[in-house]
Amino acid sequence: MGNITLALPNELQERMRAHSEIRWSEVVRKTITQKVELLDSMDKIAKKSKLTQKDVDELSRKIKAETFKELNKR
Repeated sequence: MGNITLALPNELQERMRAHSEIRWSEVVRKTITQKVELLDSMDKIAKKSKLTQKDVDELSRKIKAETFKELNKR
């Protein structure tokens, strides 16, 4: 099994110490597992896609433009 070392801000470390009943390594392990599973699912979907990188870039540009318009209406 691999190991990870994290650098945490002192304030966060103190807040975590206030909850010593929590197994923080388990929280991190589960969070990483969920993220990797999500990325695996996204990769699986992307492999089936017939879109080219140009298509993806164009869709991204259009989505960003529409989002910008919507946010500026508020």
